[in-house]
Amino acid sequence: MHNSSPILLVEDDLVDARTVERALKDLNAANPLNHSIDGEQALEYLRSEGNKKPSIILLDLNLPKMDGLELLKAIKADELLKRIPVVVLTTSKNNEDIVQSLELSAAGYMVKPTDYKGFVEMLRTIVSYWSLSELPDFTVEDGKYKVQSLSS
Repeated sequence: MHNSSPILLVEDDLVDARTVERALKDLNAANPLNHSIDGEQALEYLRSEGNKKPSIILLDLNLPKMDGLELLKAIKADELLKRIPVVVLTTSKNNEDIVQSLELSAAGYMVKPTDYKGFVEMLRTIVSYWSLSELPDFTVEDGKYKVQSLSS
């Protein structure tokens, strides 16, 4: 991705989290990866003024405490978070999950491949797409956006 903002992975399965971490490393993605294991932890991270906002959120749906759809709804209802693109990255092929995710303004819905090569290719597509997309580099101070200057 063209900026140094982190990627937030919201995933409770540690094997899947390590697979994402390894795949991003194999793809030479320069963005730091932050990992939350449930929706509540992710929301706390996102709402903390001291944390740099992610350029993208990779979101599993099957999470403890607050599931992915609840988290997505909370993110998109929050004036300070709703502009962050969220890609649902899950094992669910349930049509209702797909429809709900897209109705809640998910930027995409992807089913996790079962093999590593497929997983890397899927992440390559996500990273390539978001590398080409123009995203603001921002922080939140005193409850307001502060957009950072982008250097080309």
